[in-house]
Amino acid sequence: MDLQFALDFLSDLAENNHKAWMDENKERYQHAKQQVIELVEKIIQKTASFAPELAEIEPKKTIFRINRDIRFSKNKDPYKTNFGVSIVEGGRKTGNPGFYLHLKSGDSFVGGGIYQPESALLNKIRQEIDYNGKELISIIENTTFKDTYSKPYSDDRLKTAPKGYPKDHEYIELLQLKHYVYMKKITDKEIMEKGFVDQVVKNFKTLYPLNQFLSKALFIEIKFVVMNDSYSSEYFFISISPMGEILKILKSFSLKKYQES
Repeated sequence: MDLQFALDFLSDLAENNHKAWMDENKERYQHAKQQVIELVEKIIQKTASFAPELAEIEPKKTIFRINRDIRFSKNKDPYKTNFGVSIVEGGRKTGNPGFYLHLKSGDSFVGGGIYQPESALLNKIRQEIDYNGKELISIIENTTFKDTYSKPYSDDRLKTAPKGYPKDHEYIELLQLKHYVYMKKITDKEIMEKGFVDQVVKNFKTLYPLNQFLSKALFIEIKFVVMNDSYSSEYFFISISPMGEILKILKSFSLKKYQES
């Protein structure tokens, strides 16, 4: 795993951001990307020790495309000058909270949470804060969390209370957020250190309680009871993602002898 190669490639790309250069350096790009895939593989293996739901994620599927969408942008550079990695249960497009790693020479960071949730999901998060704000406060005010991540991403937060909440709400500053994302800057020197993977995993572990809180806000549990002539089921729960996909059975289906009264 040669992360210096990946950073050097990104630096050269920033100075030659056009298709002709990329075509000439396609093999370099593929090799640089492979270094990041190997990094992500190691990160996932260690992160799964406290977030087992991420254990089966394919590293190559966590990396964003390097091509930029320039259709509505004044900046017509065709390529991103970073490698973006999103490690999320169910995949990057589910809308679930997760972890993020941004690699760019001189401008790298690690973090996670949930970025730009759809309005329905944002409303669910705000509702959870309204009901259980003390729990979120205990997470983000934790000494280790504050020392690692400081303040949330809040560039476009609301200037007033969201609809349905009073302006003097106890958790108004959290309710005004449109994203629930925390980030920590990392230097090129840190990336090149032998303990970089462990440091990323440590930062992810610090953030994990936030993701659990957000997941609780977004996921719902449904109780099923199945009966026939001889048996009725005990309950089982399934967890449904914001995209409506069944992710896993949390408590397995169990039948027991039905006793007639």
